[in-house]
Amino acid sequence: MDFQLSQREEEGMNLFHLGPPNMELRTIRNYKFSEVSSAMQKGIRRADTQLAGYWALELWASGFGNYVWKRLLTVSAEDCWGLITAEVKALHDSYLIVNDNVPARKAKGRIFISKAVIILCAAKKSRDPDHLQNFVYDQMAGVDASTLADDLRKAPEYIPIPDYAFDCHTRKGKSSGATKAQFFNAEHAALQPFQPGLFDHLVDG
Repeated sequence: MDFQLSQREEEGMNLFHLGPPNMELRTIRNYKFSEVSSAMQKGIRRADTQLAGYWALELWASGFGNYVWKRLLTVSAEDCWGLITAEVKALHDSYLIVNDNVPARKAKGRIFISKAVIILCAAKKSRDPDHLQNFVYDQMAGVDASTLADDLRKAPEYIPIPDYAFDCHTRKGKSSGATKAQFFNAEHAALQPFQPGLFDHLVDG
């Protein structure tokens, strides 16, 4: 997965610690950027509003506001059933109005990100669009059954990145042997609240 930053985000980079040029991007609370992004989207899939919102706001506070909106809009199309994208876009448009002529490092309006996460978590889930392009168009083979990761461990201060974030799209997941087949099966099984889809049988095929 490619992580591309906007000019506004690059201008606000001093909000968090980058370290040497060859180090992976980190957020203001020293999480790995890619793992926080993964945890945010997977938290939404599982309707875990509190943690999904935490990760989204962690990215926003670290200067990645534009990236957060790109991910939330993608989630609305990739993981949610119905016409939910228009609602998220409306919140994004409102966010842009609030931040008109505001420097990146002084961005406001995180309430719109919070509202978008709440709406996405509450929405019925269906991965039909992703299944359509990956199974129907790409003619992928069936996937093996796998169990979901253990429940998140709660901590009063430092909230750990959940195990389910380390899939085939993250460096840690790849190094531990995570596959795309496992990703499709686990993430489909984790959808909450679940809306039966047209291509569900292809996931278990």
